[in-house]
Amino acid sequence: MSALRFEILARSAATGARRGRVTTPHGAFDTPAFMPVGTKAAVKGILPDQVARTGAQVLLNNTFHLMLRPGADLIQRLGGVHGFMGWPAPILTDSGGFQVFSLSDTNRIDDEGVTFRSPVDGSTIRLTPERSIQVQNQLGPDIIMAFDDCPPGPAVAAPDDERHPFRAVPRPEAGREYLARLDQANERTVRWLERCKRAHARDDQALFGIVQGGTDLDRRRWSAERVCAVDLPGYAIGGVAVGESPDAIDTVVRATAPMLPDAKPRYLMGVGYERDILGAVLAGVDMFDCVLPTRNGRNAFAFTPTGPIRLRNQAHAEDPGAIDPGCDCQACGGGFSRAYLRHLFQAEEMLGPILVSLHNLRHFQRLMAEVRAAIDGDGWAGLAGRWPIVAPVLARAV
Repeated sequence: MSALRFEILARSAATGARRGRVTTPHGAFDTPAFMPVGTKAAVKGILPDQVARTGAQVLLNNTFHLMLRPGADLIQRLGGVHGFMGWPAPILTDSGGFQVFSLSDTNRIDDEGVTFRSPVDGSTIRLTPERSIQVQNQLGPDIIMAFDDCPPGPAVAAPDDERHPFRAVPRPEAGREYLARLDQANERTVRWLERCKRAHARDDQALFGIVQGGTDLDRRRWSAERVCAVDLPGYAIGGVAVGESPDAIDTVVRATAPMLPDAKPRYLMGVGYERDILGAVLAGVDMFDCVLPTRNGRNAFAFTPTGPIRLRNQAHAEDPGAIDPGCDCQACGGGFSRAYLRHLFQAEEMLGPILVSLHNLRHFQRLMAEVRAAIDGDGWAGLAGRWPIVAPVLARAV
């Protein structure tokens, strides 16, 4: 079969949202879709069949980390990422481009590629567009991403915010230097995309291009026009959630999503809070990924339709209730109280992070299922009533 087929099954009359289905050689997934992140070929602490029972239909793996350990050659010999990790459904791999940003203190970037110091053993690693595609061809996922230059945001990323993992703090050099860096990243991203397409050697994998441009909408348009001029099965919005404010992310996504081809899947990379996801859905985005469900779950942070719960708080020490009485996950449906979950974290029992991660994964899949249902017939009022956490987004958009 072809690498990817995308069907739009329904459209919202009131917004830009659409419901669809992506079909790949390893099965199909419904959109809008949230992809749990299995960075190193595992969703941390969760068995593959448990991930599937949360409603997840597609996963994300990290090319850079799998290249380092255990290596693409070994994974290829053992059946590719699907066989290696025991996940028979669709898989998407990122390209390693995000590590240009996240490991910026240990890398050196030039027009040909990026030189890294391995976080595993300190060795020097060279990653180019050709090498990224070669590794992804070996790993064997259904969707692969072009190697791009992901510039830093206009603010320093500082952890201290309930809604977002980073608090935007103005970067001293923001301004002229920031815009010059965006231009450099845009030009590299387009040149690297062309190199990626030439290097791509498997017709059963769909290659997606990535639009950059930071928070500057003119540069976003420049990037979108040139990236989308390269004929590909799908396109992504990259370079958000790298220090920008929530309002800036929303502005960029609402402006950029309509610039991408209507008939192909649109993927917003690395954005994962409920309000941000719904705002992007209303703008016409189809695919999402984020580490938040499991990363936060491992830290006793539980998502609910009314807002987050921090289970380590003393207020939950004798709380007999479930995390979310309306949730059917193994934690909520299994009779595990908030008091018990708090105890597990206090006692450093591994069951606590597992159960809260399972709940968080199910939370996001429940949200996506209800969003898909709301698109049919524009049932946004009902969604706002059941999910107060996203009601402000709907009040502004619908």
